[in-house]
Amino acid sequence: MKTLRTRPLMLANWKIPLIYTSVTLLVGLFFPRFEHHFMPRMISSMSPAAAMAICSAIASGMIALTGIVFSLTFLMVQFSATAYSPRLVMWVAREPVVSHALGVFIATFLYAVSMLAWVDRSTSGKVPFISAWMVLGLLVVSMGMFVALVERIGMLQVNRMLVFTGNRGRAAITEVYSSERWAMAADQAADYRKLGVTQTIRHSGRPRIIQAVRTADLVELARQSDSVVEFIAAVGDTVLEMTPLLRVYGAREPLDEAALKDAIEVGSERTFEQDPQYALRLLVDIGIKALSPAINDPTTAVQALDQIEDLLIRLGQHNLEIGSFRDHEGTLRVILPHPTWENFLRLALDEIHSYGAGSVQVMRRMKALIKNLLSVLPPERHAALRHWEQELQESIARSFVDMDEQIAASIPDRQGLGLGHEESKGS
Repeated sequence: MKTLRTRPLMLANWKIPLIYTSVTLLVGLFFPRFEHHFMPRMISSMSPAAAMAICSAIASGMIALTGIVFSLTFLMVQFSATAYSPRLVMWVAREPVVSHALGVFIATFLYAVSMLAWVDRSTSGKVPFISAWMVLGLLVVSMGMFVALVERIGMLQVNRMLVFTGNRGRAAITEVYSSERWAMAADQAADYRKLGVTQTIRHSGRPRIIQAVRTADLVELARQSDSVVEFIAAVGDTVLEMTPLLRVYGAREPLDEAALKDAIEVGSERTFEQDPQYALRLLVDIGIKALSPAINDPTTAVQALDQIEDLLIRLGQHNLEIGSFRDHEGTLRVILPHPTWENFLRLALDEIHSYGAGSVQVMRRMKALIKNLLSVLPPERHAALRHWEQELQESIARSFVDMDEQIAASIPDRQGLGLGHEESKGS
């Protein structure tokens, strides 16, 4: 049985430095020799003693710099994984710039060592011109990569991590909800089930996470057999051995199982591409980690709610009922489950509400969040928001015994403990 298609990824982190090392060794072995035999007149004006001193300094300095920089980098990644979320921090740790920086550092060290073998070769008193400049060029590139690495690791600051996650979430919302998709009418929802299940596709293999679904391919497969494909698993779900993936209704003949599975891309972790919930999940992770007794940092939770509110505003303005896909003739072909507005609200607010119920700052910020959503989103979103408004008020009544504290915690305040809204104090 064919396994699910795994999303093509870039080169593994360890392969990038290996490629740099291999290429540098080959160039270091053969290019100076080529330069020595075929370009004997291209000689640097630098003295052999100076060239040897410079190459020795670069080689010894680069190996020390590499050890220090990456030791500190791994330490910061480990610390940030415990302070924020290991799932989020690894997105930064696996950035290509980290692997490329290590590769360039190694390349500079190796080529500087190779250059030493050709300075004053056979007591000729000559310094190869091109190789000498290549060493200096690699040194300049190494400094550029060092700056890029520092910039990338700087993303581990909490504010930048929140913005990074929010940006990924905004991009995912645009990707998933901006394209034209047709909502399924209630009578059609009943009709396709009457066709009867003709095929059920199950996962086989080790546990994997559904990262994306190529619906256009599935629509074409369903059109060819005049059937309807209904997904049981959703993007972001972990599928195990024998987990049902999808059902086929009303097919004239069984669909190609391999082609169906090829349209489902899986991997070892969730991605942002077709999964706006993942961005909310990571922001909530940062918020509840900050509210844990070990950290006790409600201000970070308030900052996480800033990004969460922005994502909820964008989600609330879109039609979230996009789970049906049709062919060019308007015939229903694919059903793919998507989160509802209530699902998004529960994910975004439930855990922060639970862990931050005793924090005046968090309650005030959540009250401001609900108040703003009620003012900017269309009426069809208000019922769920009114429910959450009541939930927050009941939670405040349970968590704060003193009436003055209840009043203080009930004031909507975008800063948590900032100006607040005076008109709400009497409510």
